[in-house]
Amino acid sequence: MSRIVLTTWGSLGDLHPILALGLELRDRGHSIVLATTESYRNKIESLGLEFRAIRPSLPEDPELIKQSMNAKTGPKVVLKDIVLGSVQDTYDDLMAITKDADFLIAHEIVYAAPLVAEVLKLPWASCVLAPAAFFSAYEPLMTSIYPALAQLHLLGPKVNRWAIDLAKVATRSWGNPVYKLREKLGLPPIKNPIVGNDKYSPYLVLALFSSVLGTPKPDWPPNVVTTGFTFYDGDAEPPLSRELLNFLDSGEPPLVFTLGSAAVNAPGDFYRESVQATISLNRRAVLLLGKNSLPQSLPSSIFTCDYAPYSKIFSRACAIIHQGGIGTTAQALRAERPTIITPYSLDQPDNAARVQRLGTSRTLM
Repeated sequence: MSRIVLTTWGSLGDLHPILALGLELRDRGHSIVLATTESYRNKIESLGLEFRAIRPSLPEDPELIKQSMNAKTGPKVVLKDIVLGSVQDTYDDLMAITKDADFLIAHEIVYAAPLVAEVLKLPWASCVLAPAAFFSAYEPLMTSIYPALAQLHLLGPKVNRWAIDLAKVATRSWGNPVYKLREKLGLPPIKNPIVGNDKYSPYLVLALFSSVLGTPKPDWPPNVVTTGFTFYDGDAEPPLSRELLNFLDSGEPPLVFTLGSAAVNAPGDFYRESVQATISLNRRAVLLLGKNSLPQSLPSSIFTCDYAPYSKIFSRACAIIHQGGIGTTAQALRAERPTIITPYSLDQPDNAARVQRLGTSRTLM
């Protein structure tokens, strides 16, 4: 039996695939530690897994959350300001957690993980949740910051590589905390922890997404294994409420509107416009609101609640309208329902473009 530390940071879309991996490894007899932000402690410990907290905490300030979901500022705020800005804290926490481990599995944006593995000489694996993370010159480069760069793909990989080189130049300074920490620890320098292959494990890279979204390209790391989606959102999640079940059973399948677990905290006009569209189309709808609220005078054809497990409600929908996070996108594909995606930031525009190319979705920018 091995002691395996799994570490991740971010929304439920970042947690659930790693959680599914941890539960499966536990069922195969391994001792599992899941290291992530304090806000997930109860969720993880309720499943009987050992939990350890790492910094930074998830943002709670409404303005910071809004900036993190903004198409232009989101990647810089999340990656440079929050995650990389706390890389020393993350390193200290993860080093203490991992010092007696046999193996480490790390989400790609836990930028301290490679340093911990190198210092401890510990075998480890990287996890990538969405194909956008690989920044391949052989695919359109869909980013929320510079959407026009995707057009360079039409000119071939040699030209498209210029866009990736531009992204490397634009983000190189973001990695300053990593460069300084590596120097302090006596580790060899790297070129860029954001764009490129420096951040990935030399042993194994787990691409935890379906091959229908992305297949290996010549410039992917050489040790990638595409596993398919890993789902956690089933028997361990709460059942649908009696009120929601009654609504679903009382008429035709509804539209389901959701913004996942991150964009839901900075929805803008999404829910207000969703109500208007539902009424104008004379359709039924379920709105998964999170902590947001709507006027009480909604028609009986619209049901609202804070959350419902996607594996239980998406299959009951006629169509799903969502933000394009990789976890939500995966569940919608699993439910075999058409989607409309309104991407906000980070990997969402790329995920939206990929399922549109599949023919299962349309994108509204």
